[in-house]
Amino acid sequence: MAITASKDTTADLVMHDPVWQRIREEAAAIARDEPLLASMAYAAVLHHERLEDALSYILAQKLGNAELPPLGLREVIQEAFASDPDLGHAVRADLVAVNERDPACRSFLKPLLFFKGFQAIQNHRVSHWLWQQKRETLAFLLQSRGSEVFAVDINPASKFGRGILIDHGTGVVIGETAVVEDNVSMLQNVTLGGTGKETGDRHPKIRRGVLIGAGAKILGNIEIGEGAKIGAGSVVLIPVPPHCTAAGVPAKIVGNCECEQPAREMDHGLPFHRD
Repeated sequence: MAITASKDTTADLVMHDPVWQRIREEAAAIARDEPLLASMAYAAVLHHERLEDALSYILAQKLGNAELPPLGLREVIQEAFASDPDLGHAVRADLVAVNERDPACRSFLKPLLFFKGFQAIQNHRVSHWLWQQKRETLAFLLQSRGSEVFAVDINPASKFGRGILIDHGTGVVIGETAVVEDNVSMLQNVTLGGTGKETGDRHPKIRRGVLIGAGAKILGNIEIGEGAKIGAGSVVLIPVPPHCTAAGVPAKIVGNCECEQPAREMDHGLPFHRD
């Protein structure tokens, strides 16, 4: 959902940005109904005019430390959003993805404030922007802080599309030349890694609509085709054709997917074959 307002008033920005409007409504309700959290709701959401401003505050507070002062970090994050408006569009698409696919999520506010998978993706989007600006040291510092804080380690050079869900997040590792296209869902402890000490293009390419189960390891410069499904705990060393299901150690093709984009359905079941 893209923001389309051109005026600068909070009312105009909120009215033309339904995701941000929903977040502000949810924050106002929390401030009203849970007094202990009122100051947090105002500091993180209600004092800001735009979602990008709120997110920059939240990330800076979580990732900042003595070596990376929160105020300076927030300025860097705001610089990224101002330089590349597509980052803001991607943030909204990710929030919609979490809200639609995660049964534990019943709001837009909660992932913004609390879901480390969502926050780790947004940290990566900023670190990738820094990488593209040739500010590699700061990009790696953000990666390092994200790994420490969120337990999600994403190389700043890796490429992400929109509408990404990393559910739970803990233990996810994504390598330098990995590509994750639009509308992909993955769970905890997923690795998109290499197979050894090879250099160059050496990490997986995950196409649109793929679902990757918890603990799956996809290794090497292989393609997981559009709408494919990877079973939990699998070790994938071979390409997976579009709309196919792979499972096992090592993984094999065990059947076809029943829907176009398993990532949206979040059905981790595998095809059943009678002996």
